[in-house]
Amino acid sequence: MDDYYQQYAQEYFAATVNVDPAPFLQPLARRLPPGAAVLDVGCGSGRDLRWLAERGFKLTGFELVPGLAARARAHAGCPVIVGDFRRFNFAALDFDALLSVGSLVHLGREEFPGVFRSICRALVPGGLALITMKEGHGTRTAADGRVFTLWSPPELEKIFAAAGFAVAYFSRDRSLVNTDDVWLTYVLREKTAPPVPGGGDGLP
Repeated sequence: MDDYYQQYAQEYFAATVNVDPAPFLQPLARRLPPGAAVLDVGCGSGRDLRWLAERGFKLTGFELVPGLAARARAHAGCPVIVGDFRRFNFAALDFDALLSVGSLVHLGREEFPGVFRSICRALVPGGLALITMKEGHGTRTAADGRVFTLWSPPELEKIFAAAGFAVAYFSRDRSLVNTDDVWLTYVLREKTAPPVPGGGDGLP
């Protein structure tokens, strides 16, 4: 799977960089304090890095593929760590929030819970996480050979709860790139987080 993104870095960049991320990033952005530090795990083209940075947040990307990492740095003007999220020590980091927009979709069911817990170690206590995953059952192999693991909301929510997170926001949306895909979008908050003044978790 990694070889695909290495080989087709430019094509992947071109296919994703101009998609408007506002619909799925706004639910996170509304809940962040001004100037919050955000880690984008699997930042790809740098599209989401740039959108959030333009709104005053402090963004850092994390990307496995050097070719995509370079493009993300150039597009967003943000630092990007090159590494493998399946092995990286996220506990050494300290972020108010993280996002993983479609970057965990190739993980198998057995692997996903552990990787999710690992990347969330980058968060400060009470931090927020934006996660998007594809809806469905089993797996699906695309025409280009990529294998995607599909999830139902109850499956994901059980994993999130076991990791100590509560659902602050949820939506189910048709993909803007491939209309055959339905994305499940979650904003998660650690259950130990203090209450947000003004009821921030009630925002749409």
